[in-house]
Order: sequence, then C-alpha cells, then structure tokens
Amino acid sequence: MIVRHFLDWVRTAPPGKRAEATSALARAYLYSDLSADDAAAAEGALLMLLDDPSPLVRRALADALAASASAPPAIVLALAGDQPQIAAPVLALSPLLVDADLVDAVATGNPTVQAAIASRAALPRSVAAAIAEIGSAESCLVLLENSNADIAPSSIDRIVERHGHLAAIREPLLARPDLAPATRVALLAKLSETLAGFVAGRQWLDADHAQRVAHEACEKAMVALAANTPAAQMRSLIRHWRGSGQLTAGLMLRALLSGNVVLFEEALAELTDTPVERVASLIHDRGNAGFRALFDQAGLPPSTYAAFKEAIAAMREGEFVSASGGAARLKRRMIERVLWRCENEALGELAPLNTLLRRLATEAAREEARLFCDELVAERFAVEEQDEAA
Repeated sequence: MIVRHFLDWVRTAPPGKRAEATSALARAYLYSDLSADDAAAAEGALLMLLDDPSPLVRRALADALAASASAPPAIVLALAGDQPQIAAPVLALSPLLVDADLVDAVATGNPTVQAAIASRAALPRSVAAAIAEIGSAESCLVLLENSNADIAPSSIDRIVERHGHLAAIREPLLARPDLAPATRVALLAKLSETLAGFVAGRQWLDADHAQRVAHEACEKAMVALAANTPAAQMRSLIRHWRGSGQLTAGLMLRALLSGNVVLFEEALAELTDTPVERVASLIHDRGNAGFRALFDQAGLPPSTYAAFKEAIAAMREGEFVSASGGAARLKRRMIERVLWRCENEALGELAPLNTLLRRLATEAAREEARLFCDELVAERFAVEEQDEAA
C-alpha cells in the first residue's frame, strides 16, 4: 500500500523531493523488516526509478545501494552503466560487481569512472592491470595511492611507460618501497626527457646541449641508484639497462670513476656472459692481457680502453680507499689521473673521450667544492652550539 502511494506521488513530485523519497525507499528496502510482498513491491519501484529523467534521483538511488551486498543485482548493474557521476559510487563500492564487470567498465568508461574503480578497497590485480594499460593519468594516480590495490610489477612499468613524464605520477611511484630498481631508472629517464624538452622549449639551451646535460644527469642518478641496490638485484638492473640501450661505455666509465667496482664488474660479466668471479679476477690481475681480452669481448669502443685501463690501475693502487663520497660520487683525483693519461695519447678518436673526461672532472670538482662548503657550514653550526651551551 505504501509503495502504491509512493508511485502515485512520485509522478508529479519535483526532482529534489523525488531524490529524497528514493533514498528513503532504498534504505527501507535494505534495512526495514518488510514482508515478502512489500519487499517485492519496493524492488519493483526501485527498478522503475532507474528510468527517472532526473540524475538527482538516480544518484540518490546509487548512493543508497552502492555499498550494500543486499542491493538488487539488476539495479546495481544498471546504475554501473549510467552516467559517470551516477555510476561512480556503485563502481567504487559495490561488492556485487565481479572483476569482469570492472574491467569492462574501465575499458568503456571515462576518467571519472576509471578513477572510481581505481579507488576500490582490495582492488584485484586483473582490474589494476586494466587501469594501468588503458586508464587515464587521473585513474592511474588514484590506483597508485590506493594502498589496498594489488598492483603487479608489470602494471607499474606500464604506468611509467604511459604517464611517467607527469610529476604527479612520479612522486607516488618513487615513494613506493617495493619499486624495482629498473623501474626507478625508467622514471629517471622519463624525468630527464621531460626536463630536456622543457629547457629546449624555453630556449634556455639548444636541443642537443639540453639532451646531453639531461643524459649525463640521468647517468649520474643511475650510478647513485646502483650504489644502493642490493647485490641480488644488481644483475637484473644491468640487464634492464642493456635491453633499453642505457648500458653504455660512458655509464660504465662513470661507475668505475665513482668507485663502484661492483657495478663495473657486473656490467662486464653481463656483456661477456662470463661469471662475475672470473671477471673480478681478470680486473684485479696485475697483468692487462686478461682485461684487454675481456674488454674486446664486451664490445666496448676501442677508443675508451686507455681510460678504463688507467682507472683500473689506480683502483689496484688503492686510490679509491681514501676518496670520499662512497660508490656514487665521482673521484676527482682519479679522473684527473685518467685525463692526464689520455691527453698524452694521440688525438683523433680519443678527442670525444677527453671531452667527456673533462666534463666529468668539472662535475667532480664542483661536487667536491659543495661537500667542502657543507662541511664548513656544519662545523660553524657545531661551534655556535657549543658556545651557546657554554
């Protein structure tokens, strides 16, 4: 009887009133102790309200039924396919939607729909993969910020590939403790590309100069990342660099001149398909014949051999031991030694190498100066604190 009166009234009531009444009827259906006949009549009335011309009414219906496992499945599915602002609460909350429903909604929905799905609690891996593959940047950001989402590493890589140029995407990615080192490198590459394009677009530097600066900054960050990478993950990181074309002679020389011998050894082992223990013994052997054969097998540019040989000689003499900065900071004395050796060779094909070494020497000098100034400031503050305490 009550439902009949509701149906008579709802035909002429204004949209706002209809929305209020719809919400009340839906809550009554879910939580009131209705008889079987009344429950069937209420369900029929709710089904009829799916055709209400006002979005206010259908949104009220969606808000009331979205989180309930007792909602009529037919109504939930219909609401999930309605306008984005109506479908969003159902897609975000309804326990009645299965993975296939959600994947289909990701494929056909707009960014609002995709973001609603990405916010679901305990989002399954298959749905997260769909969002990573075709979702908007907004929905991928919501997915990354959803601590209950099950996101496969391959989906993370796909998000980096599609949206890694956006700062809003990079920040939550870099904050993830489970982010693979190879993925961090991919993000660094995206950042360097973005910065180079920005600088060139503003005409602060010409395009080639901007690309070179960005490339060197990326290599510097890669060596720093490798210095903090667990040994068990080092080879997979190097394989990623090799597959992406980033494992260059310049990167390996930077690693060696930073004292990251482990990275250098692992890179040679990967390039020559030689056990890393064998590579290490050849590098540390006082004779150079074994290293030269390894160098040639790795396919490194012949013009760089002199620089690698001199750096290895310095390493054998223990010059890394006294240098500061760990395995991520260029060693100025090392670079100057290698540069002096290479500059005394005949020019020609060594000229690009010497240019690179001079840039590395300049970078090392600036880093050393910054470190020195930081230490001076720290000492001054320490003295001032002691004076105040006294």
